[in-house]
Amino acid sequence: MSKNVRISLYILIPVIAWMISGQFVEEKVFADKIDNSLSSVVISESQSEFFSPSIKLNSSATSEKRVNILAKTSGEVMPNNVLQGDWVEKDQVLCRLGVVELNRTEVKAPFKGYIERIVKPGNYISKGQTCAVIIELDPITFIAEVPETEIKRVINNQNVEIELVTGELIKSKLTFVSKSASASTRTFRVEAKVSNASGKIRDGITGTMTILTNKVLANKISPSILLLSDEGDLGVRVVDDKDEVVFLPIKIIEDNNDGIWVTGIPNLSKLIVLGQGFVKNGEKVQTTFLTDV
Repeated sequence: MSKNVRISLYILIPVIAWMISGQFVEEKVFADKIDNSLSSVVISESQSEFFSPSIKLNSSATSEKRVNILAKTSGEVMPNNVLQGDWVEKDQVLCRLGVVELNRTEVKAPFKGYIERIVKPGNYISKGQTCAVIIELDPITFIAEVPETEIKRVINNQNVEIELVTGELIKSKLTFVSKSASASTRTFRVEAKVSNASGKIRDGITGTMTILTNKVLANKISPSILLLSDEGDLGVRVVDDKDEVVFLPIKIIEDNNDGIWVTGIPNLSKLIVLGQGFVKNGEKVQTTFLTDV
C-alpha cells in the first residue's frame, strides 16, 4: 500500500468511525464542563522528542576479494588436505604439484579466506591455470541503494542494522555513501562493512538494511487526528493561548504500527485529539484535556 493511500485512510476511517459511534460532541461526555455557546474539543499536550528516523533498504553482502590463484608451473596436483569450503590462512599451501621445478611446486593463499573452488588431487594443470578460487570474507560489505528523495538524510558513519533473511541481526555503521547517482535507477550506493572473522555471513546473502539517520525534534501522534487543509496540506489542529483553533502543516518522517512521527508541531502544543474535524481555523472553542474525559 502506497504512502499516499495510507494517509488517506488515516484521515477517512477515523471520521467514519467517529460519526457512526456518535462520539462527537456528546453532551454526556462534556456535561458540566463546557459552555454550550462554544464548540467543544478534547486536547492533549504534545511533547517533542529527539528521534532518529529510519530508512529501510534491501541489501546484499559482497566479499572484499575474490581471487583466482594460478599455478606457476605445470604438473599433477598432489594430495594436500585442503578442500572446497575450507578456511585457510595467509600463505597456507593450497595446491602441491608433482614436478621437477621444486621451487614452484607450492601454490599459496595470498590472504586468509574461504576456498570457493579448488582443483582436486590427481588432476593435471598447466602453468597459468587456476589452482583455487579464494574469497576474503572478513570484513564483508553490505551494499544497498538509497532513493534520491532520501539521500539528503544519509551521511557516512550513521548507525545501521541489517536483518538477514536467516533472521540474524547485525549492527554496523555506514562506511561509504556515494556522491553519484546510478544513471538507470537514480539511487545512491551505500556500504556498511561488517566484521566476519568466523565466516558465518555468506557472500551474496540478502537482508534489510535500516539506516538510523541523525536525530530530529519530532512529535509522535495518532494518525486518526490528521487532516487536510483547503489547500491540500497534511496537518493537525491545535488550540492556541487564546483558545482559538490553528491548523499546523506537518511532515511525516516515520510511520510505525503504534503511531506516526511528524515534524511541524511546537513542543507542548495543545493538540486537538477529538472534535478536530468539526471546528474551523480561528474559531474559539471550549477545551477539555483528554485525561479529564
